[in-house]
Amino acid sequence: MQLYSTEIRDYWEQFACKWVKYRKRRSYYWNSISKYCNYFIHPESSVLEVGCGGGDLLNAINAKEKTGVDFSPAMIRIAKEQFTEITFHEMPAEDLNLNDKYDVVVLSNLIGLLPDIEQAFNQVHNVVHEKTRLIVTYYSRMWEPIIRFAEVIRIKRKSPKQNWLSSQDIQNLLYLAGFETYKANRSMLLPYNIPLISGFVNRFLSRLPLFNLLGLNQFVFARPIPKTLTQEEIDNKYSTSVIIPARNESGNIEQAIKRIPKLGKHTEIIFVEGNSNDDTWETIQNAQKKYEGEYDIKIMQQDGKGKGDAVRKGFAAATCDILMILDADLTVPPEDLPKFYNAITTGKGEFINGVRLVYPMEKNAMRPLNTMGNHFFSKFFSYILERPIKDTLCGTKVMFRWDYEKLAANRKFFGEFDPFGDFDLLFGAYKLNHKIVDLPIRYKERKYGDTNISRFKHGLILLRMATFATIKIKFW
Repeated sequence: MQLYSTEIRDYWEQFACKWVKYRKRRSYYWNSISKYCNYFIHPESSVLEVGCGGGDLLNAINAKEKTGVDFSPAMIRIAKEQFTEITFHEMPAEDLNLNDKYDVVVLSNLIGLLPDIEQAFNQVHNVVHEKTRLIVTYYSRMWEPIIRFAEVIRIKRKSPKQNWLSSQDIQNLLYLAGFETYKANRSMLLPYNIPLISGFVNRFLSRLPLFNLLGLNQFVFARPIPKTLTQEEIDNKYSTSVIIPARNESGNIEQAIKRIPKLGKHTEIIFVEGNSNDDTWETIQNAQKKYEGEYDIKIMQQDGKGKGDAVRKGFAAATCDILMILDADLTVPPEDLPKFYNAITTGKGEFINGVRLVYPMEKNAMRPLNTMGNHFFSKFFSYILERPIKDTLCGTKVMFRWDYEKLAANRKFFGEFDPFGDFDLLFGAYKLNHKIVDLPIRYKERKYGDTNISRFKHGLILLRMATFATIKIKFW
């Protein structure tokens, strides 16, 4: 079966000799795609680009291992001449035959030329593992008449006949091939570099609500659909560390221990006491001795201040596969933790975010101003993180330990002035290109002690960090 028409093959073979100069003249457009893809790729990742052309995008990506494939012999020759440290193979997208599995697979401005997009997506399964991320980029369909006009007046090179796909078309084809989309967006309103103007329009204006819908480039992020597990496989797949930051929570310590269910093949409980004014530390020490042999309990005191510092100390000491946070006030019932374990174990997401704003709360569970603040940050974060985030400040958040280690290594990107750790983890999960999933819980009234949250002081700190993160995520 001949996959590609003679027209497409001849086009790229003849164009290859002109590619380097053409790419340099159009560098403003192409570099924006490379930069955006690179933002979501961890330096320790292995990356495969399908339809790599001259290899320029791969060269711009900061990754540990980089491989490119393309069906055009002439383009592969140019790629090898330009970038000798990158591995290149002559190979069609519809017949990927490589021995390795990659952390990230990029298909940039390729699918428009493929005769069978679904077949190409199916072939991607040959080179992925269960945690692999796909990044698919392509022109927005609404730009078709503009691009055709640009070709007519010769400010853009005329291309062979293409597929014009909407974001929904791409997502549907990915789904048919066994991939699920977890994020999609658009960028760039001016594909040419007009000094001062293009920078402002593309960096700021194109990323605002409504304007974003007009973007030239559409990006679709996907991952392999998780395999179905039996309950026995779920129960024995991972071990779990439950980190419990505790300040002035003496009356809740023993209840926290007794109410935490078995989570996976082993459950580790880590108390991190921080600057209490009551006998919380003594209570934790006594509880560890009392339940020795019955529960795996580790205890420590934090050196710094704030819940965020306590969480980081607890995460660093954890030895299990899954990391969970449980607030010592028990307003999130420990009995709900199996829901979080099941969600992350079955692959619903890589970051499971507790949500208090779905079910009715107990009467005094949350003060009115706190409720208003949470709804505000919910809207703000849904815009920043490009997916619905119902609640940003629920204490219970869950992720894998190996993912947290990557997050911690890159923490300086967003800074370390989050007193609670919630924003720190959410922003970090976004930067790691994780699927973030909300998990509703029933929020309970505190039974012992008073809240450690200062509504106005801490609210201003959180607003400051959210604003800073907006710049680092949306307007970089």
